[in-house]
Amino acid sequence: MNRKLSAYIPLLWLLAIPVLNICYGLLNHGNTIVHDLSTDLDQEIPFIPAFIIPYVIWYPYIFTVLVLFFRKQRNVYYRTLLSLCAGLVICYMVYAVYQTTVPRPEIGEPGLLTALVQLVYQTDAPFNCFPSIHVFTSYLMIKAVSDPDSQHRFPYLRTIVLILSWAIIISTLFVKQHVFMDVAAGIVVAELVYNLIRKWLSYLNIVP
Repeated sequence: MNRKLSAYIPLLWLLAIPVLNICYGLLNHGNTIVHDLSTDLDQEIPFIPAFIIPYVIWYPYIFTVLVLFFRKQRNVYYRTLLSLCAGLVICYMVYAVYQTTVPRPEIGEPGLLTALVQLVYQTDAPFNCFPSIHVFTSYLMIKAVSDPDSQHRFPYLRTIVLILSWAIIISTLFVKQHVFMDVAAGIVVAELVYNLIRKWLSYLNIVP
């Protein structure tokens, strides 16, 4: 039994994520110069409360996918987790020097979905938007399952990840938590960090 439990000790590295997220709360304020990156195209996107469902799914989704990576292919788990932590550090550094905000719409008629939107708005101040961490982490999962050395290991998971990740990415726009610039920046950070971490680990012959 102890041997079985010890095999799961590397999952404790997931605790690095909530530890790093302490920085998110510290930086999530408008006490400095705040920029609005919304464009005319962003103004044309309607507010659709139903998209709050994929938006909040993000919270357990990322951890669930990482655990599945751990169980199915350990090198993908380490590579993705390290990329995620490095990307979070980059995002927090940007928030510290270049704070942005997104104007929030009127919630509208009361209901279950609008109540959920209101809860998100109340617990997450409208700052720390560029790059979007929702987008960065969701796109990072796509990169991981689409990697040439791992996609054959996750045939069904890859399809699920593609659907859920893009649903989460799109949801950030329709619930007015982010704008197009935030989404683009999140994808760029994911591409940059994942490719650099992959090459670095391969060079060191630590994780192929």
